[in-house]
Amino acid sequence: MSLTSALNIAQSALLHTSRQTSTVSRNVSEAQNPDYARRSAMLASTGPGARVVEIQRATNELLFRQNLSALASFSGQNTLFEGLQKLALDVNGSDNAGSPATALGKFQQALQFYAASPSNQNLGVAAIDAARQVVRTLNDGSSAIQRFRTETDSEIATTVDDLNRLLADFEQANKAIIAGTRTGRDVNDSLDQRDAILKKISEIVPISTFKRSDNDMVITTADGSTLFETVPRVVSFSPSPGYAPGAAGNKIYIDGVPVQPGTGANTDAAGKLAGLVQLRDSVAVTMQAQLDETARGLITAFSETAPALADQAGLFTWSGGPAVPGTMVNGLARSIRLNPAVDPAAGGDPKLLRDGGINGAAYNKNPGASASYAELLISYGDRIDQTMSFDPAAGISASSSLSSFTTNSVGWFEGMRKQAASASESKEALAVRTAEALSNETSVNVDVEMSLLLELEQSYQASARLIKAVDEMLSALLAAVR
Repeated sequence: MSLTSALNIAQSALLHTSRQTSTVSRNVSEAQNPDYARRSAMLASTGPGARVVEIQRATNELLFRQNLSALASFSGQNTLFEGLQKLALDVNGSDNAGSPATALGKFQQALQFYAASPSNQNLGVAAIDAARQVVRTLNDGSSAIQRFRTETDSEIATTVDDLNRLLADFEQANKAIIAGTRTGRDVNDSLDQRDAILKKISEIVPISTFKRSDNDMVITTADGSTLFETVPRVVSFSPSPGYAPGAAGNKIYIDGVPVQPGTGANTDAAGKLAGLVQLRDSVAVTMQAQLDETARGLITAFSETAPALADQAGLFTWSGGPAVPGTMVNGLARSIRLNPAVDPAAGGDPKLLRDGGINGAAYNKNPGASASYAELLISYGDRIDQTMSFDPAAGISASSSLSSFTTNSVGWFEGMRKQAASASESKEALAVRTAEALSNETSVNVDVEMSLLLELEQSYQASARLIKAVDEMLSALLAAVR
């Protein structure tokens, strides 16, 4: 080997060792960046010596797809669980202290006390106050549910805006990758950016991807709707300024196809949007139906009846008429009221609860005004525990007592919340495990990089010694010629 060839090899080694060192240094500096994939400088033999021909980016397509799927599942489940947590506090209060079941239990107890001592009007006033609390619980619960639906609707609008923005960012990254691939430029940074955007998109909607020529990528949703192909597809949603009980929520459309809500406590909703729609149009609507059916049961149980006369609203009334129909009335929990005829705060007489006659003397069960009369109070207590029919739309047994119905309503919600919490933990664990597996394949191990850096340092020193030796030989040769 000539001195010139040796010198060229040494210089080439210095140049490409420098590129390798730069790559390793970049890896170390980005070690804490979760969206950075490890780079490797790939060498190829080129006659005498070797050179860096490519900066290769670590990838694992299978693990990446699994991670996207796990992220979507966890996001949908966690959205449902967090919504249930908020509903629990807004509607039932801490430890269900503000639930209709709790208020009804206290009212039933107050009726029993009054029935045991019907001459004590203080107990009558206490029973009316307990009834007022039942009404307030239903009114406030209904308002809280509709407020929750409105807030969820607003969150859907914000999430849709975020999705459209992410798709616009994805378009720019995808264009940079296509252009760089066609011209042979390094596109690794753009690939990192595109993958990071895909992770964020998958938290909103479940996605599948496939690549075309020049690293171009197409995104579809899990149901096959196109989300991105060359340009983003339209994701549209019109938020509602407010919700009335029973009002349907507007749909989210991806390329003209509506997003389907999830079902069940261990929800099949993948992505935040499906979880939000399930909360707004399924969970909250069912809770509203349960409150409305509770209100209908109360009005029915405490209605005044008399032979040859139509049933009339008794202790509880509402805006829709003297009695309630035999089927669910949307918004009844919001409109139920304490009858002013028995409400001392409205100038009413609490003794009408004991004697009857809220709707006139024909309904009076104690015409002699006996202070010891308690039969009507006892019958009211019995009616709370008597079996009646409820609408199946409430999601609870269609045949049960009013007291059981309200208790089962709490049980239904708490059971759903418990299942949602357990499923959220499981799906989070899967998302974490797939992320860790992907990280092990593609992220930076600082210890390994530092070891490689020491090897490159030794290679650099060897090349430098070779150059020094060639320089000394050339100097000796020139000295001999002189």
